[in-house]
Amino acid sequence: MKQNLDYTQLLSVAMDEARLGLQEGGIPIGAALFDGDGTLLGKGHNRRIQENDPSVHGETDAFRKAGRQRTYRDKIMVTTLAPCWYCSGLIRQFNIGKVIVGESVNFSGGIEWLRENGVEVIDISSQECIDMLSAYIKQHPAIWNEDIGEE
Repeated sequence: MKQNLDYTQLLSVAMDEARLGLQEGGIPIGAALFDGDGTLLGKGHNRRIQENDPSVHGETDAFRKAGRQRTYRDKIMVTTLAPCWYCSGLIRQFNIGKVIVGESVNFSGGIEWLRENGVEVIDISSQECIDMLSAYIKQHPAIWNEDIGEE
């Protein structure tokens, strides 16, 4: 795995996906899966609203679009928001080695659990990620609560 990758550059791919999701009327969460050298394998965004499918989270969309890989230990999942439990389970199931998180202020998800289980998690604390999702949550609290499984 390449040691000196620019994580903010990788995050910009996920941010573009989050913006696309927002333009489509969905929740602005984007993700991308890269190999250890920083080559993009797949990118996606939360499309739960657009497709009426509760399983299409940003990470699952990027994962599916990356296609089958021989191993995931050397892969990097980049996401604009800390992965929820569902997406954290995907990361653990396939042993994705590193997760770059744009922000965990609006939602901390399963990042501590991932760390406890040997996944390297780097939280960039991007103000742009924080602001984008915070604005969405204020405008659409019911949809946000549905997305994170809150009543």
